[in-house]
Amino acid sequence: MTIIRKMGDSDIDSIMDIWFQSTVDAHPFIDLHYWEKSYEVVKREYLPQSKTLVFEEGGVIKGFISLIEEAFIGALFILPRYQHQGIGKKLLEAVFRHQSELTLAVYEESKNAVLFYKKMGFQIIDRQLNVDSGKAEYIMKKKGLNVVNPKS
Repeated sequence: MTIIRKMGDSDIDSIMDIWFQSTVDAHPFIDLHYWEKSYEVVKREYLPQSKTLVFEEGGVIKGFISLIEEAFIGALFILPRYQHQGIGKKLLEAVFRHQSELTLAVYEESKNAVLFYKKMGFQIIDRQLNVDSGKAEYIMKKKGLNVVNPKS
């Protein structure tokens, strides 16, 4: 059975495992030490402040998406062995149903991620330097989404 649901407290270790594996895999241009240093910050500060949805299939959490202030995608990660199976698309679509506008930041060197977001309707609106990593990133936005009233 496949479900997309809100993250629960008991999901944190699975989420962090997905975050670490996927982050290291997707960002070979950033030193591993940077991600190791970031681990506790993501776990203790970032995740508790975010609205996170998980993609669970057969009792296994395969990916997640986190929103900051309802409109900024702070994370979209799928375990590497489950990538290219439409999970990221399904997570984005779940968020799209309730948001009229979404923004995200993605490293310029993450060519596959940039292409994925473009395919999902995002456009590059700006370029900036990520202060923490020192790497260039794009700011991407998608507007005019079909919002469903969650009460209907």
